[in-house]
Amino acid sequence: MSDTQIPKWAAALSEEDFSFIRKFILASGSLKEMADNYKVSYPTMRLKLDRLIQKVELSENEKEDGYISFIKNLALDERISVEAAKLIIACYKKESKR
Repeated sequence: MSDTQIPKWAAALSEEDFSFIRKFILASGSLKEMADNYKVSYPTMRLKLDRLIQKVELSENEKEDGYISFIKNLALDERISVEAAKLIIACYKKESKR
């Protein structure tokens, strides 16, 4: 990777994700402080961080089919339910084996 190339995981993140990361760093990684700043509960803030971690992990899995990554990202962004994503992926994998 060259000095000007954006890492794959970073390219997958939204502006809102980067804003969260910046605030997280400035809060020295304190989810309690982040929850206070966002005026949400600690568990809500923990869930937001967990989803961001999942986005990074998904983007680093280069071997995964692009369609499956797309469906997983829809679920992570809460545009479809996790259950729906699992059903779509299972059907896709079944059809792909034929």
